[in-house]
Amino acid sequence: MTHLTFVHGIANKPPHDVLLEQWRNALSDNGGLNLPRMGVTSEMVYWADMFHAAPARTRAGLESLGAADGSVSPTAADADWIDEIDAEEAAFVRRLAIRLGVDLTLPPDPPVPPDPSDESDSTPELLPPATARNLMRVLLHEVYHYLFDAEFSPRTGETFRIRRDIRARVLDVLRIGADQRGPHILVGHSLGSVIAYDVLTADLDAPPVDGLLTLGSPLGLTEVQHCLKPVWTRHAGWPTARLGTNRWCNVSDALDPVRGGPPAWKIAGDFMDAGQERVLDLPATNEGLWRHSAVKYLRQQVLRNELRAMLR
Repeated sequence: MTHLTFVHGIANKPPHDVLLEQWRNALSDNGGLNLPRMGVTSEMVYWADMFHAAPARTRAGLESLGAADGSVSPTAADADWIDEIDAEEAAFVRRLAIRLGVDLTLPPDPPVPPDPSDESDSTPELLPPATARNLMRVLLHEVYHYLFDAEFSPRTGETFRIRRDIRARVLDVLRIGADQRGPHILVGHSLGSVIAYDVLTADLDAPPVDGLLTLGSPLGLTEVQHCLKPVWTRHAGWPTARLGTNRWCNVSDALDPVRGGPPAWKIAGDFMDAGQERVLDLPATNEGLWRHSAVKYLRQQVLRNELRAMLR
């Protein structure tokens, strides 16, 4: 049976099963891909609990509500932690902040209070600018901890080595997909795309996959590329060992702040196969102020067309 492995991105999330159902629903909205009806199974690599003490409210996984529902708090967006890390690592964070247009000299914005008159479960298209700025600070925090395998304690008595422990979870979920008979497609959003690529190229006992789909990916950022291990090169960045000659499609919105400015959203020239460009870069146009939302990407017809082709 065909199988999808999802890897979510930055900020807090609702519980695993809720988030997985949100992604499935987003794919099937408006006549899209109904995975169960297609006989396609799916699973989520869930790692939000490594950064957050408790899951966010149900709708937070939509990444368009922000601080009001617990996905982003001023504490999570605080930049004081940068002063406590190694000088070279702090320099990396500050370079990345400049690239992403994040002003670390300003305090976190206060949370946006929920509208007491809004009792619906609909998804707002516009993210308050203050919440978007805080989300970008959260991105810096989580990217740093992953790329430098830093320790983090989201709860008393529980500490994670972020890169090591997330990789272990990815391996467990990939093996579930590998046990299925049909094609196995790996889908990573945001930092989840970096995690997916990292596991496919690392010296780990990871099974091969039949397709890779990256959404709103920061893999085009030089600062991220230089922290990939084993050592990344443009000439040979293709994940040959586990993707082989299968398809890699990268879908990006030009106004998505996480993937960096032009031409960082196009990554074909950065992950070549023996000098040949093979990544298929596809532009998308998400609606609203916050273009980085996973569900907005999953509703894109260009993404669904490519995913349908991979599932055949």
